[in-house]
Amino acid sequence: MPAEPLARRLAAEGLGSFFLFATVIGSGVMAERLAGGNIAVALTGNTLATAAMLFVLITMLGPVSGAHMNPAVSLVAAIRRELGWGDAGAYALAQAGGGILGVWTAHVMFAMPVLEFSAKARTGIGQWTGEFVATFGLVLTILGTVRHRPQWVAPSVAMYIAAAYWFTSSTSFANPAITLARSLSDSFAGIAPGDVPGFVAAQLTGALAAAAAGRLLFEER
Repeated sequence: MPAEPLARRLAAEGLGSFFLFATVIGSGVMAERLAGGNIAVALTGNTLATAAMLFVLITMLGPVSGAHMNPAVSLVAAIRRELGWGDAGAYALAQAGGGILGVWTAHVMFAMPVLEFSAKARTGIGQWTGEFVATFGLVLTILGTVRHRPQWVAPSVAMYIAAAYWFTSSTSFANPAITLARSLSDSFAGIAPGDVPGFVAAQLTGALAAAAAGRLLFEER
């Protein structure tokens, strides 16, 4: 179980989610404004900023809270008895709360309405499969590197997400909290609120499948 007090860990999860979610939304807005309608260029900017911020946050906050910033990761930690169930629920609330504040702050920075809902449709079997694959790969990356190369967790996660932005049909949300937060931003990185449940279901299913695969691949007999 984590050694740091719960209050400190929750502060780390909330602050980390704030910066991560602000980066996803803010870099998406900036990229779209500068790309002149070229979606590939916009996605490249969004990808690089997100991966860079993930590296920084995991390096900085990993020793405090594990730097989950993702309820799916906290769920798997609880299943593996690395985190208490009550703590995992508190993590999820801190992640969602801090992340939504990050989205609203990004809106303020870019002179957008603070409160809004996305109109960007993201649904269908292809998108859901993309989210399953994205989350499965993310959780498996974390489990494998923690087991064999713990010093490589930050770069591994950052590089995986950078790749998954491009090889998955959904551009790899891979995070229930950020999916919810992105529904509150009618921007490049948004998702229509009605499409959130399908994404979250796919993400949680992918995380559970990765937990089973991690047990098979990485745990000692």
